[in-house]
Amino acid sequence: MATDPWSGVRVLILPGWLNSGAAHWQSRWEALHGFERVEQADWQWPRRGDWMARLDEVLLERDTPALLVAHSLGCQLVAAWAAHSRHTARVRGALLVAPPDVERADMPPQVAGWRPIVRTPLPFAAELIYSDDDPYCAAERALGMAADWGARAESLGAAGHVNAESGLGDWPAGMARLAALAR
Repeated sequence: MATDPWSGVRVLILPGWLNSGAAHWQSRWEALHGFERVEQADWQWPRRGDWMARLDEVLLERDTPALLVAHSLGCQLVAAWAAHSRHTARVRGALLVAPPDVERADMPPQVAGWRPIVRTPLPFAAELIYSDDDPYCAAERALGMAADWGARAESLGAAGHVNAESGLGDWPAGMARLAALAR
């Protein structure tokens, strides 16, 4: 019998700008597996420092190692937070899905405060999943972020922004990647 990969670990869901709706794989994982969403005070106008402080607060609530499951701007949160926090040892690993290229000129003004992209290597294991046709990040830019962060990178092919519109449902292949990261 396989051991439960979530035994002794918290799984923290880190949505991106505007949060993740009910049909998003992050919300489905939260409902199916009891993972914990890190709620932010402002999903409309995300402030990098505020989001980083909130992640620290949540990690300090319990003395349990965490796995981070980030989508979109949540990936930029992980990178920025890890470069500045004194609590990175609490994180066992991170699944980073569809990081946006916030340095692009056509990005919404709400995410301008996330420039420049923090490119410091992550001090924990990480896997970055990207799409070849993500409207918010070219594959080459995603691969560059993965290299800078020291994350293993894998393409899902043409999967858009790897969100509810991508039709992933419960996304069992993503859950398998997270379970492998937990081990």
